[in-house]
Amino acid sequence: MVKKKKTLSLIPSTYAETLNSLKERIRTAQIKASLSANEKLLELYWDIGKTIVEKQQEEGWGSKVIERMAKDLKAAFPRMTGLSLRNMLYMKQFFEAYPDLAITQQPVAKIPWGHNVILLDRIKDVKKRLWYAHKTIENGWSRDVLETWMDSDLYSRQGKAITNFKSTMPKAQSDLANEMLKDPYHFDFLPMPADADERAIEEGLVAHMQKLLTELGIGFAFIGRQYKVEVDGEDFLIDLLFYHYKLRRFIVVELKNTAFKPEYAGKMAFYLAAVNATLKHPDDEPAIGMILCRSGKRLVIEYALSESKKSIGVATYKTRLVESLPKDLQENLPSIAQIEAELSTIQRVNVAP
Repeated sequence: MVKKKKTLSLIPSTYAETLNSLKERIRTAQIKASLSANEKLLELYWDIGKTIVEKQQEEGWGSKVIERMAKDLKAAFPRMTGLSLRNMLYMKQFFEAYPDLAITQQPVAKIPWGHNVILLDRIKDVKKRLWYAHKTIENGWSRDVLETWMDSDLYSRQGKAITNFKSTMPKAQSDLANEMLKDPYHFDFLPMPADADERAIEEGLVAHMQKLLTELGIGFAFIGRQYKVEVDGEDFLIDLLFYHYKLRRFIVVELKNTAFKPEYAGKMAFYLAAVNATLKHPDDEPAIGMILCRSGKRLVIEYALSESKKSIGVATYKTRLVESLPKDLQENLPSIAQIEAELSTIQRVNVAP
């Protein structure tokens, strides 16, 4: 009887793990190389812009000379894009926008040239422009997303809600939580008559959950609407409940189609106590409350929040006001039953702007 030779695998048992590790290292290296190349390109553009400005000041170079230089450079480097007259004028503008500091020290050196062109075209205030550059780096915004946030004036809205976070949280946490809130919130995707009731607005927001999460900002995960919490045998319903994975806190949202009233703060404090007692994990931070109203007087809000030991913020929101909901839109909006059926399959939804 001839024994069969045992065939040994040519692939070691650790091969797959090693392969995946090398793939990850290559991807990381590619990303770093891409970022480095982008930084070097922007440094070159800044230097070209500097040269143009200096020649204009020292030798009176006009647009015809710059146009000739663009043609000669393009002829010398035919494979290199970005040497058009229009782009060279942007390089000049780029240097003029950031003349005092080395470009490598600026956040604009970390974002693509196309993003910088948009910022130069649309925003003249340096502080505001650098803020959008920082946010682009932080959130990985595409050009379209950057323009969307500029269109909605995120710079003027973010961190503008009235809160009591400074007195209810440690400074580092309160700063981060304040940055999370906006005022006003733009729910332009939601057509609503001015007299729409809160339930209709709530249902509309849930029906457009992806757009809602985008407007709320990075870090929000949707938990549920009309979320039931039981206290001493009685059920209480929270309008909208979220979890913020950066803050490690539940976010309780109450929606009001009225001006802010002081009693709203007391009701929110009750909901926060209930959520902390029934839902909060030991590793979670205490829940935050967001009261979204049509309007509100600052002093009234500040007085209402000043004595509360719960972390509460108040902001306004805007929907796309219409005289009344068109019949075809009413027919196309999902019913409450359809929304709840869809939401029953959702655990947590994350959307980054």
